[in-house]
Amino acid sequence: MTRTDSRRPVLRFEDSDRQALFGATYEAALENLLGVNTVPYGEVHARSGLMDPAVGMVRAGGGYEQPWTRDATINSWNATSLLAPALAANTLWAVVEKDAAGKLQVQQDSQQWDQVVWTVGAWHHYLVTGDREFLRTAYEVVTNTLALREQATVFGYDARYGLFTGPSFFNDGVSGFPAPTPADGEARGSESTSYADVVSGMYLSTNALYYAAYTCAAEMAVKLGLPSDASDKAKAIRQAINKHFWNPQSGTYNYELRADGTPGAYQEGTGLAFTLLFGIADEAQAKQLISAAHRMTWGMPDTYPHWDRYSSAEPGRHNAIVWPLVQGLWAKALAERGDQDGFATETTLLAKLVRDSGGFWEIYNGDTGAVDGGYQAGYGVLKHHWDSQPDQTWSATAFIDMMHTGLFGLRFDDDGLTFAPTLPAGWGDVTLSGLRYRDARLTVKLHGSGTVIRSFELDGRPTPDHGVPASPHGDHTIEIQLGH
Repeated sequence: MTRTDSRRPVLRFEDSDRQALFGATYEAALENLLGVNTVPYGEVHARSGLMDPAVGMVRAGGGYEQPWTRDATINSWNATSLLAPALAANTLWAVVEKDAAGKLQVQQDSQQWDQVVWTVGAWHHYLVTGDREFLRTAYEVVTNTLALREQATVFGYDARYGLFTGPSFFNDGVSGFPAPTPADGEARGSESTSYADVVSGMYLSTNALYYAAYTCAAEMAVKLGLPSDASDKAKAIRQAINKHFWNPQSGTYNYELRADGTPGAYQEGTGLAFTLLFGIADEAQAKQLISAAHRMTWGMPDTYPHWDRYSSAEPGRHNAIVWPLVQGLWAKALAERGDQDGFATETTLLAKLVRDSGGFWEIYNGDTGAVDGGYQAGYGVLKHHWDSQPDQTWSATAFIDMMHTGLFGLRFDDDGLTFAPTLPAGWGDVTLSGLRYRDARLTVKLHGSGTVIRSFELDGRPTPDHGVPASPHGDHTIEIQLGH
């Protein structure tokens, strides 16, 4: 048996066309997360000794029965920690294990290079829930895992550059990399870790996650009253990212830095999103990279442009192709930076992809919008056409997050919940009701359009800090009037 709370929020647009597109997609996304992909956990997921037996976990999707470290984190960060906190905690604990000495750490599977993303999800979970018991245990996991990565000889720290090695975030397939060695392309198979130059290389998204992990670890230590040097490490890696990845000629961040110092001036969607979300890019850099970013017809691609071995006819699985995961992170970043038009475009594209395909698929063709798993080595051939898996959870939570973080502008902190909405012109008034935040149930109403809050009322009373304290109980109504 699994247990989740069936009281799901309800999203209602006054405009019937917007309701048919966005409202229906939101409802389907909730069912994907809290219905289809909430499953019982097995013994392999109980290695931490922290699982609640009355609660299930969130799997990665219809084609993936495991929660996986990055999927568990992204899904909790995007949606689960707010909508079903106990389910989110279980999902995060499901990818934690104990070492031989009994110390807690993120599971040491074959894809360790970006496992520090767990820190981001754990910190966000605390900010949403205020659960200090969770925070204390999570901090143990975080410090042990960061220490492992700092000491590792593979997927570890390269002191020459002040950066961490290993593939880019979620790009476990070799199609995510421009020129793998040997020169015969993908003869060693589909796994990016089969290629020495990828393993020893440094990539924007992964290093951005290390910056975020150290930043979150420092915040955790402050909350727990513990000493930590994580803040100094965060500052150092931010400096290294801006030194080695920022490209003043192109006005954006490079994707790749080879071990020999050769840069790769390509675009990586999640890498760019992370530099915005985590504050690695300053204001001037943010404006430049948003302006320089290339979006395909159907959204922000994973990496860009097509590598030489791929094309529009045969796009790489991790190359110039659209993953809703990437769209969600990019839309979140644009909303937080006040790019109303960019946010509206990316959100609308994902909603239309879901509507036209009949579900939340893993990957879509960036030119046509068709469900398309892309090309990559595998199954005994150099260029196999892979499947795009159905009911992909992080595709659904990407859209939920577009509504929560983007449209309604939910911002969580220890002291409470504040709002910074992005309501695009022409979308009309919109209400999110039945939203549970800690011990309260909120109804949030947006009027007007834009990103500037003209008035904010909590239960009919003007509230200048545009927020809700962390301690409310019962039902509360928030009315926000927006303008430009």
